[in-house]
Amino acid sequence: MDGASRFVELLAEHGVARGLIGPREVERLWDRHVLNSAVVAELVEHGSTVVDVGSGAGLPGIPLALARPDLRVVLVESMARRVQWLEEVAAALGLGNVEIVRARAEACGVGGADVVIARAVAPMAKLGGWCLPLLRLEGRLLAMKGASAAEEVERDRAELYRLGGGEPAIVACGSGLLDDPATVVVVPKVSTPSSSKKRTSARSRSTRRGRAS
Repeated sequence: MDGASRFVELLAEHGVARGLIGPREVERLWDRHVLNSAVVAELVEHGSTVVDVGSGAGLPGIPLALARPDLRVVLVESMARRVQWLEEVAAALGLGNVEIVRARAEACGVGGADVVIARAVAPMAKLGGWCLPLLRLEGRLLAMKGASAAEEVERDRAELYRLGGGEPAIVACGSGLLDDPATVVVVPKVSTPSSSKKRTSARSRSTRRGRAS
């Protein structure tokens, strides 16, 4: 827990001033952010490569790396100031199992991951488009969500299928440990859409826009 305590101290000291967390979050860093992130480790197999898309303050990637030294954790973040923060934290905590990539998810050059995880980044359909291509077949997207999880799954299920995802499942992590367990939408990657299908879909969208105009 020493590393996690130090991470909380760093966030409490610098997080608000550097635009990483809101002022009201300082008092609930442990349960709402750090432990909420770490409990997702129960869904990750030993020795996995985990890609944290839109890592921001390092959530959930840093707590996962601290809780599970067996994991290779790749933090993907596009904003330079946040990348600088992640580099500073990884160095301060001595996290040898963490890599940091400055890029948008769709251009990060990472592939074949066992797990791609995202916390409060985007709706499920957008996440599927960004994250499923980064996975190996049978890898899993873990989307950390709140109360909207079931609604998003119902709305975006067909698009997730089109993108190569399987049936989404909503899982609670940390039951018995946290008063408010983490809600995670798990989407396995079951296929890789062909480039021809992607081009056809793009042409269809272009045609619809043309007709609308």
